[in-house]
Amino acid sequence: MTKLGAFAVTVVAAGTAAAPATAAAPPAHDARAGATRTYVVLYARGASLAGAHRAIHRAGGRILRENRRIGLATVAARSRGFVRRATAAAAIQGAAANRAIGHLPGLPPWRRIESERGYAATRRTTARAADAPPPAEPLSANQWDMRMMHATPDGSYAVQTGSHAVRVGIIDTGVDGSHPDISPNFDRELSRNFTVDDPVIDGPCEDEPDHSCTDPPDVDEDGHGTHVAGTIGAALNGVGIGGVAPGVDIVNLRAGQDSGFFFLQPTVDALTYAGDNGIDVVNMSFFVDPWLYNCRDNPADSPAEQEQQATIIDATQRALDYARRRGVTLVAALGNENTDLGNPTVDETSPDYPPGTERPRQIDNSCLDMPTEGRGVIAVASLGPSERKAYYSNYGLEQTDVSAPGGDRRDFFGTDRYNAPDNRILAPMPEGVAQAELAADPSNPLIVQDCTGGTCAHYQWLQGTSMASPHAAGVAALIVAEFGKKDPEHGGLTLAPSRVRDILERTAARHACPDPNPFTYPDPDLTPDFTATCEGEAKFNGFYGHGIVDALDAVVG
Repeated sequence: MTKLGAFAVTVVAAGTAAAPATAAAPPAHDARAGATRTYVVLYARGASLAGAHRAIHRAGGRILRENRRIGLATVAARSRGFVRRATAAAAIQGAAANRAIGHLPGLPPWRRIESERGYAATRRTTARAADAPPPAEPLSANQWDMRMMHATPDGSYAVQTGSHAVRVGIIDTGVDGSHPDISPNFDRELSRNFTVDDPVIDGPCEDEPDHSCTDPPDVDEDGHGTHVAGTIGAALNGVGIGGVAPGVDIVNLRAGQDSGFFFLQPTVDALTYAGDNGIDVVNMSFFVDPWLYNCRDNPADSPAEQEQQATIIDATQRALDYARRRGVTLVAALGNENTDLGNPTVDETSPDYPPGTERPRQIDNSCLDMPTEGRGVIAVASLGPSERKAYYSNYGLEQTDVSAPGGDRRDFFGTDRYNAPDNRILAPMPEGVAQAELAADPSNPLIVQDCTGGTCAHYQWLQGTSMASPHAAGVAALIVAEFGKKDPEHGGLTLAPSRVRDILERTAARHACPDPNPFTYPDPDLTPDFTATCEGEAKFNGFYGHGIVDALDAVVG
């Protein structure tokens, strides 16, 4: 699961999210007038655009970017009193400070990877599939995840592989549309990039391949989004792996920075764009920075921090509701903190932006991990190859809807499978990212190359609820392909999200809580804090939800 970063400082022309956003440079810092700051402003429900605009302008703000579908704007202002003045107007529901536009001295760019990518093994991975069916793709013997959920040639592939009439949106760090396993299914026409690179966190724009801060919509310089996209829809083309739904359209709805941060405005814009353009399913493997848990009235937070978190909750929920009402099934990763989301106690990681500002604070179940705990979202827990809850995966009786393979490098403790690369999930990797990582470590066992048919491509092993969520999203796409009806507005197929959810949950393979319970992981490197209690029964519990998603049963039942 990657992070959703502090509010956007990108500056684009105002307009609706249905049209491609055009990026511009941030406003220049003017020392004489004070630092320019950016704010995210949420309009009151029922307020007119004219009224909201007047309130912003009277408070001293200038609209840089606006999503009229839900009433959210990114605004520049020079006065720290902007929030107080803006929220005094009836047309404004909430406003939150972003950060001063400018460099943060000494802050290097970084990349956010999955919960653990460390490894002890120094070997290249080999397939362990003596009991597996004949592989359909060159690397499919490594795909224990697909066998767990019956997305195989003798499973769901024999019934339904998906359709280009079904569109799956990847709200992530981007998608490498040129990857040989993704390009056959990549929809360049519909794909969009809602972000602009920030040199402070993403690195200098002049170091980009195109020397620009604005990446085209078929680029992923992080690798996270490409891995997610491949799990969902890698083609059956004799190259690499096969996805859960290898015949669907993949649409890049990039809302994440190269560094792994996701900003609020691009994420909201991606969701409303999905609703306006006939996207059937979106995968969301992130949470809303700078707060891991968003609390409306936590006494541990200042009034300004409470306002910021309330704005995140309300703006994200409006966008989720907008997309879902327009036929988008929403699927999200549950998170990698090994936390019972029904009983969180202490958040030690927030606010995580700017770096170094985090502090311990008491929280409770009223604090929300967004978008995962948003209304109408299917939340997915992660499993290892033994079907146990992955040691890092969040859980909770109220929050877990379904579970899916996401990898667990610590599975099979005491055997030669422990800490093996192939305890994780194998999926496509952008060529540029692969070359950069291999230059640093030529023997990296988490990177695999396939040159079948003379076309070389790279793949990587990752673990996390970010890897579990796309397995469920892929099954959701198969359900739309199998049971969907013609979409008279956008073409292709459509199926009500409530119907998709019902089939996904009803056909999931039931799995009881572990015995003994609470469950203690045998790995001595995992402290007692990792011991987790599973609440519920086999038909529904906090580790597995309604069960492990099953691609075959979903399309036949």
